[in-house]
Amino acid sequence: MNGYLQLLKTRGVARLMGSQLVARFPSGMLSLAFLIYIERIHHSYGAAGLVLAATSVGQAVAGPLTSRWMGVWGMRRVLILTLIVCSTAVGIIAFSPKLPVIVYMAVGLVAGLSNPPIQPAVRTIYPKLVTSNQLTPLYSLDASAQEIIWIAGPVIATLVATQISPVVAIAVAMAFLVGGGIWFIASPEVGQVRIPRARRKLGAVLTRPPVMLATATGFLLIGGAAAVEAGVVATFGEGGPESGIVLAIFALGSLVGGLAFGHRPIGPWALALRIFGVFIGIALAAAFLDFWWLSATLAIAGLGIAPALAVMFTIVSASVKFSETAEAYGWVGTGQLIGAALGSAMAGFMIDAFDAHGAFWVAAGLTFLGFLVATVFRGAHPDLRGRDSSPIPDTEPIQTMRP
Repeated sequence: MNGYLQLLKTRGVARLMGSQLVARFPSGMLSLAFLIYIERIHHSYGAAGLVLAATSVGQAVAGPLTSRWMGVWGMRRVLILTLIVCSTAVGIIAFSPKLPVIVYMAVGLVAGLSNPPIQPAVRTIYPKLVTSNQLTPLYSLDASAQEIIWIAGPVIATLVATQISPVVAIAVAMAFLVGGGIWFIASPEVGQVRIPRARRKLGAVLTRPPVMLATATGFLLIGGAAAVEAGVVATFGEGGPESGIVLAIFALGSLVGGLAFGHRPIGPWALALRIFGVFIGIALAAAFLDFWWLSATLAIAGLGIAPALAVMFTIVSASVKFSETAEAYGWVGTGQLIGAALGSAMAGFMIDAFDAHGAFWVAAGLTFLGFLVATVFRGAHPDLRGRDSSPIPDTEPIQTMRP
């Protein structure tokens, strides 16, 4: 724990981590707030699902694009533009009179496409703030801290939407987006770190095996987590507090796991072993859909999630040029978004066919596939024990920090 406290004392780390968490807090709020809002207007969960799907598609498409633009126009310009467009689109959904579903879908698509690329930005800046041996613990601390978004975000969104108004819930999410976005953009480090213009074509970074490995395993891991969420909700329903408590324990397990194991050296088996731990917890959870059993087994499963994500971020950082880092993290994020959408959809069909157990079968299957991919392609996993995990310097001299 002292190592993490020392990291937070490093100049700029606490400010960047705090501001990006606030700016990204709507990620844990908007889906539920949109779902409740659109369902109340159009009296259809199907309509709400279409709007959420359009938003997710926009986010998935935008990830690599807006991340790459930061190397062309600079981080601040891209972040300011996307923040303005995204907050405007979210405001249109919340404050306009009743609109047709197709219009809500179009606006949701714009909101997704303009989602500020704060996560790729901050993970590109991190290697410039700390030494190479601090980078892995920092990525682990970051992955653990983001679980706060998934612990508190859905609770706040549901409470405000049901007890006050869905419009107020969306407005609260907008306040986090705008306030946190301005705080992050105003951070000195965002203006000091310049991403060089990438020389290769869009998508070429995926030819680097560690980036493809992180994208594929992230797709399967987050797909499994999304299926778990659907299964928990199907088990306990939407009315009681049990679903929220169990999912909070799941996320809390991830936070604890990241803090407990984030400092460990990353060998070629690191990713496979962490995902295998997630699979074991989910497979056990599928046996009995009881509150206490699910709480215990999903806490075990959660222990591996943040450590696995930290490994993905670290192997990407150590395997690409600095000019490619933002785009690489954009692709990893896109893989996770698509995985979450696919995992939720597969879980939904299985719930209809086999009740809530079906969702846990999907989750176990996806995480086991993630373990197999990480095992079979462990040759693409760099051995970072005793090695520098900072990005590869670009071949020409570049200024990365302005005095």
